[in-house]
Amino acid sequence: MDSRFKALAEIVGEGYASKEPEELYIYARDLGTSEPHLPDYVVMPKTTEEVQAIVELANRDKIPLVPLGGGLNLNGLTLPLRGGIVVDMRRMDRILEVDEKSRYAVIEAGVSEGRLKAYLERYHPDLEHSTPHAPPGASVVANALIHGEGHLVSSYGSNSGMLNGLEVVLPTGEVCKIGSCSLSPYWFSKGAPLPDLSSLFIGWVGTTGIVTKASFKLYPKPKKRDLVIFTTENLDLIPDIIFKISQVVTADDLKVAIKKLPQMPRGPLNQTTLINGNSDEEIELKKRLIEEALKEYVHNGQGEFVTMTLDVKADFLEVPKRSDTASADILKGGGYQEADVVLPVEKFPDVCRGMFEIASKYALEYYSMSGRCIGLHNIKCYWSFRFNRADAHYIERVRKALRDATELGVKMGGLLSRPEPYGQELTVERMEPNTVKLMMRIKELMDPHHIMNPGNWELSEKKYTNMTT
Repeated sequence: MDSRFKALAEIVGEGYASKEPEELYIYARDLGTSEPHLPDYVVMPKTTEEVQAIVELANRDKIPLVPLGGGLNLNGLTLPLRGGIVVDMRRMDRILEVDEKSRYAVIEAGVSEGRLKAYLERYHPDLEHSTPHAPPGASVVANALIHGEGHLVSSYGSNSGMLNGLEVVLPTGEVCKIGSCSLSPYWFSKGAPLPDLSSLFIGWVGTTGIVTKASFKLYPKPKKRDLVIFTTENLDLIPDIIFKISQVVTADDLKVAIKKLPQMPRGPLNQTTLINGNSDEEIELKKRLIEEALKEYVHNGQGEFVTMTLDVKADFLEVPKRSDTASADILKGGGYQEADVVLPVEKFPDVCRGMFEIASKYALEYYSMSGRCIGLHNIKCYWSFRFNRADAHYIERVRKALRDATELGVKMGGLLSRPEPYGQELTVERMEPNTVKLMMRIKELMDPHHIMNPGNWELSEKKYTNMTT
């Protein structure tokens, strides 16, 4: 047993530290197309103090650290690109507090979406969290830190905007609280009226610290939920359709989908609006408002509303949708990855056409293109590809298509969501130079020994320094 591994085992316990090849193999890869990278060690801390001790050890020996949430990220963001220690947070799974009146929950970083959802349903049935369409094992905290979203995306925006405060172990080993919890026992605000320091950790994919606790906004759980599906074959109508719906009703979720498989209810292009209410009368009123707003397209033969059977509707309303997990493996073999970009709503038709060309170029029939409105002010576009992990040639086509899709999103002026290192490079290359300088200063200040998830947001690289001087 080498001295470094012995020190890690003493911190977390012998059963929660490993350097065994078969376990390192698992942590070296994800479900996407990224090449595997072996860590040197894996640890599973149980407390903030254990995380702090791990960070202090890594600082002393200049060992890379890679924080890991649920392990379901598809873009290689939690792979140990430079080896080192993977810090698996899943043992830190306590739900510490739920404040019903102020509507927030304080949880540890290892709490899964399924655990929080089940806990609220059992003990606080009148409240809900914005649960993403991801497997129940996905990490609540990790999803927010990469600007992920849940089913309340149209009304309230991404889950990163639902954070109320953080506890973070900084790359130098200090424990820091962000927001109202830094001076109060209450976790009700991540910033305002204080300076909002949470942005130092959101979107940085673990390169500025390890979040150990977080507070999330909760929302009243409606008694009724329903949906309206409108289908059209005219891509250019989508921005106007979204605008008209947003003018008359606050949608729970607003999503546009184009899929080859699984089949949509009708037609190649569907726009789905999820609506909430506390009575049948409220639901029916909202549905009538949507129908009234879009009636001109029906009269002109440019689209129609879709009538669904009860079982189809139940599938659409399920949160999270089990069918999403099944469709991710529709080609079998466990391969699935997305490229995402956030754009102005009016750019959606153009980005779809560009995506069709990419799919045709690489002969990828089984893909989907979709968009979700973020707070009804912009749209996040997803390009998803399925593949068999045993088919190296197909994986290479998907890898090239994903790279082209990333370049397309940047070219159109979009913001890449959850970008892998290549996408991070594209982002920095197009960014205003003084903004890059500011990011460099922040990262250098936060992580002076460059141990945090190296290979991501490598802003101190020579090419970026030359670009900004």
